[in-house]
Amino acid sequence: MAEAASSSSAAAAALPVAAGRDKDDRRRMSARCGFAVVGIMSTLLVYGVLQEKIMRVPYGAEKEFFRYSLFLVFCNRITTSMVSALVLTASKKSLDPVAPLQKYCVVSVSNILTTTCQYEALKYVSFPVQTLAKCAKMIPVMIWGTIIMRKKYGGKDYFFAVVVTVGCSLFILYPTSMDANPFNKGRENTIWGVSLMLGYLGFDGFTSTFQDKLFKGYDMEIHNQIFYTTMCSCVLSLSGLILQNQMIPAVDFMFRHPDCFYDVVILSSVATASQFFISYTIRTFGALTFATIMTTRQLVSILLSCVWFVHPLSWMQWVGAAIVFGALYTKSLLRSKPQKPAAASTSNSANNS
Repeated sequence: MAEAASSSSAAAAALPVAAGRDKDDRRRMSARCGFAVVGIMSTLLVYGVLQEKIMRVPYGAEKEFFRYSLFLVFCNRITTSMVSALVLTASKKSLDPVAPLQKYCVVSVSNILTTTCQYEALKYVSFPVQTLAKCAKMIPVMIWGTIIMRKKYGGKDYFFAVVVTVGCSLFILYPTSMDANPFNKGRENTIWGVSLMLGYLGFDGFTSTFQDKLFKGYDMEIHNQIFYTTMCSCVLSLSGLILQNQMIPAVDFMFRHPDCFYDVVILSSVATASQFFISYTIRTFGALTFATIMTTRQLVSILLSCVWFVHPLSWMQWVGAAIVFGALYTKSLLRSKPQKPAAASTSNSANNS
């Protein structure tokens, strides 16, 4: 009896300790989640504003526009490659390639095309249009996932993808007449801007799907992939700049407009930082939390761009935005509910969209 009493008292004494540990764990997880949210939101919001400023706002008394999209790609990639190399070296991890170099190059080429289409599209469509259009990348991701990864998606995934695409289409097709681009005017240029966005969505869907395949096929450490992919991108983008004779004009532009130089430096820095915040969030909290943060970030980016660069929205654009974000948040809520084991594989496939 004495032993039973002592064991029960010990168990009772352990309960407050366990409760205290649970509270500490929750506090730590909340702090980590707050760190991830602040990191992603701050870096990507700054990135979005600077991206639009560099490509759409003239510099200097001569009102010159920066036209060298590939130079921005080169600056972003060389910064990211240097930081990832430092991280690998500091953590004493191997710099040797895990996969064949040509597979890193495939990701690199696709990523360069993605980013170039993204920057070029800003010459013809506004940043709010571009940001909302990115929400429609579920369809190309699902198409590439079916082709490359042999994934299967449920009816719910296709339904939400179509609803989001409809909302994006409303946002793109019914702009307010006051939102004109600084380079050209006319419907033919709007079509060219939409074509560039379609190119962005297709290449971006391929890039993320092929990266997923590399991670799973070679058990690859994330910094290893970032390093080799960005190194390939540096070589390819530098070659493109030299072949198009854009390297010297781009550097000359920044010498003549120091404020553009500072914008590019900050853009490259936050682009690199965002990559590491994104990796940390996915690794620590999973794809669902990351998707919710990114959806919120896109909404805030649109509102910030509308205020900062005076992009008035038509009522049809507000309807389109409401459809897109309503569908995305509904999809996130449905994913957060407990699922039956049979549905697990479908849900995991959808996480990549």
